Amino acid sequence: MPMKKFRNLMLGTALMTALATACSGNGNLTISGLDPAKFDTIINEKPVKLYTLANDNGMEVCITNFGGRVVSLCVPDKNGNPIDVVLGFDNIAQYADTVHNASDFGAAIGRYANRIDKGIITVGGQKIQLPRNNFGHCLHGGPSGWQYQVYDAVQPNDTTLQLTMVSPDGDNNFPGTVTALVTYTVKANNTLDIRYEATTDKETVINMTNHSYFNLTGDMSQAGTNMILYINADNFTPADSTFMTTGEIRPVYGTPLDFTKRHALYETIADSSFDQIKNARGYDHNWCLNTYRDGKGDDTRVAASLYAPNTGIYLEMFTTEPGVQVYTGNFLDGKIRGKHGIAYPKQASVCLESQKYPDSPNKQQFASPYLRPGEKYTSHTAYRFTVK
Repeated sequence: MPMKKFRNLMLGTALMTALATACSGNGNLTISGLDPAKFDTIINEKPVKLYTLANDNGMEVCITNFGGRVVSLCVPDKNGNPIDVVLGFDNIAQYADTVHNASDFGAAIGRYANRIDKGIITVGGQKIQLPRNNFGHCLHGGPSGWQYQVYDAVQPNDTTLQLTMVSPDGDNNFPGTVTALVTYTVKANNTLDIRYEATTDKETVINMTNHSYFNLTGDMSQAGTNMILYINADNFTPADSTFMTTGEIRPVYGTPLDFTKRHALYETIADSSFDQIKNARGYDHNWCLNTYRDGKGDDTRVAASLYAPNTGIYLEMFTTEPGVQVYTGNFLDGKIRGKHGIAYPKQASVCLESQKYPDSPNKQQFASPYLRPGEKYTSHTAYRFTVK
C-alpha cells in the first residue's frame, strides 16, 4: 500500500511512526501497526498469540486468544485509507496486567455478560452466590471471567478463527462444565461475523457477547461523541444507581434514550436532568430491540448503527439477541494508554453489546438465559462496515 495513503490518516507522532513502519516493508507488522511477536507468550500454561483475519476488500481484524479479544479492526474510510476503529492495547503484557489495565477491550465475554443482581442465581431450586465484583453485583462472569482466560484457538483459513473455552464446574462459582465456541469470520462485504455456541453438563446460565469499544473517527485521543447513533428499539430497561435493572421496561420516547431517529451522541449524552443519564454518567443501558419478537431475533434487520461523518465509516449491527447494551466509555479517564501510546479519554468509544437483558436469571419477564444438558446455546451477532 502506498505510503501516502497511510500518511493521510496519521493523527499524531506515535501513530505516524507505527503505521509508517507497517507499510515500509516490515512484513512483521499488521496494517494497524501491531507486532504479532508482542502477543506470543504463555498464560496459565496455555499458548497465546495474535491471529490476523483479512479479506480482499481492505478489512483486517487482529484477535488474541487471551480473552478472545478483538485487538484491532481496520476498514477503509471514505478515501480508501485504512482506519483502526477499536480501542485496545498493542501488546499482551498490558492485557494481562489486570491490576493497572483491567479492561474488557474487545473481549469475548462469558459466562454471563453484564450484571447479575447481588451475584445471586437460582439453579434447580438452590441459590448460588457468585462473585460480586461491580457495585455489589456480578459483572461479566466475575473477576476472572472468560475475558481474562485463554481460549484454545484454531485458524482454519485466512478469514476464520475458532476459539474454544472449556469452563469447569464451579468456574467463578457458576454450575456445570460448559464447552463454548466463538467463531470470528471476516466476510467479503467487510462484516465481522461472530457466532457463539455452548453446551453444559449441568443446568447453568449463559449470556455471551463481544465487548469491542468502537471509535469510527480515526482519532482515539478524543471523545467519540460526535458519532451518530441509531438504535432500533422502542423500549429500554431502566437501571438504578448501581447499574442494576429494576425489572421495568419503559418506552424511550420523550427521553434522551430515544435513538429511533439517529442523532449525534453529544446532543443528549450530558443531559443530567434525566436520572438514567445522571446515574450512568452517560449511556450504559440495555435497549429492548425491535428485531426480537416472540422469542426469536431477526438478524437480517439492523439492530443498531453508528456513523462518523469525518471518515464516512458506517457500522451496522445485526443480532439474534433481545437486547443491546450501549456503553459510551464513561469510566475511561485518560489514565489508560492504548495502542500507539494514545491515552483514552472519557467517552472515547461506543460499545454495542448484544445480550440477554441484564439480570435475566432473576427476572422471569425477561428472556431466559438458562441452559440445560442436552440443549445448545446459540447466538449470532454481526458488525457490517460500509462507507457513506
